[in-house]
Amino acid sequence: MTLSTPEAPAAAEARPERPGVTELRLAAFATHRRVRFPLGPLTLVTGPSGSGKTAALRAYEALARLGAGAELREVFPDPVGCVPERSRPDAQRRRGFRIGCTVDGPEGPVRLDVAVQAEPELRVVGERLSAGGRTLLETALRDPGRPSVQAAWHTGGSAVVTRVPLPDDRLGTALLPLRVAGRTPGECQVLAAAEQMVLALRSVYACDPSPDAMRPPVPLGYGRLQRDCGNLADVLWRTRSECGRRYAHLVAAVRAGCAGTVTDVVAELLDDGTVRGVLDRGDGFRTPLGLLGDGELRYLALALVLLTGPGVLEVDPAGEVPAAYQSLTVLADGFDRGLDARQTGELVRLAARMCERGHIRLVGTVSDGAQAYGAAGATVVDLTP
Repeated sequence: MTLSTPEAPAAAEARPERPGVTELRLAAFATHRRVRFPLGPLTLVTGPSGSGKTAALRAYEALARLGAGAELREVFPDPVGCVPERSRPDAQRRRGFRIGCTVDGPEGPVRLDVAVQAEPELRVVGERLSAGGRTLLETALRDPGRPSVQAAWHTGGSAVVTRVPLPDDRLGTALLPLRVAGRTPGECQVLAAAEQMVLALRSVYACDPSPDAMRPPVPLGYGRLQRDCGNLADVLWRTRSECGRRYAHLVAAVRAGCAGTVTDVVAELLDDGTVRGVLDRGDGFRTPLGLLGDGELRYLALALVLLTGPGVLEVDPAGEVPAAYQSLTVLADGFDRGLDARQTGELVRLAARMCERGHIRLVGTVSDGAQAYGAAGATVVDLTP
């Protein structure tokens, strides 16, 4: 694996105000064993088909959903598919997988590592949250007959640790803010580290635009861009009047990536109350988005994603934390799928500009390594054997 990363910040530099995932670890997951992926504000994962690009993003999204409090069964509907292919069961016929990540933020680097049993039943069998060389939370499966794990978190008071059972179908780190009182400095450290981890993980938008879903008119009113971007026209209708400056950037991006003359991107209200997106050609002629090619539609949708935020995209950010301290992470598997070199270059440059501002992060997979290495300031993970 070849890595190309921007220069590391100086040691004396202040910790980032917005927590972000800086490393993804796949100790044993699908096609990956004992690999670490460095992640920056803009990360592009490249490599041939079958190298594990999609699996890496799937692991990231799984951690994000667990951090938001989802149950294991929701996150892993096919857990056996996450087990490394040549993994052998133990004497009790158990097999599983292990994933983890590091989040940097005001509390410094915080590590999370999770071991999941996939067979014979799905459950968390081990979890560790650590920071500064200290284990803050550790769980372990003590009694296979009970639907719980034994958890121990750092207290630092008269009792060094607190031990309680936690459910074996959820991430313990996500439950800590509801379980830890914060009465001692040690408990406050545990809470701060858990909250930093959860904050970085939960604000994730996994995006996979579907051209077929974007072509027909859609009802008005929902206003938040769905994962497949099928309600793109509804979001265009909503966002046009909300931020004229950012919408102008969208029009400029579409002009650079779509064929023919483009003077505007608008949403038209139809007689039946639905809305459709169109490209204004500037000569009194408008092209419905339904007539565009797959690549143009994916390009338009991804440009919109990069130029909007949590209030527009279908994500659930932490309502109790000011937006200035949150960073949305976009996961885009097949970021360049269906695009030509010009469109990919335009999108990568747009992503670099938006990620540099700090309010958005992007982890995307690309098939064209040349486009990845040509992106200024990008962290490139090359899975080419």
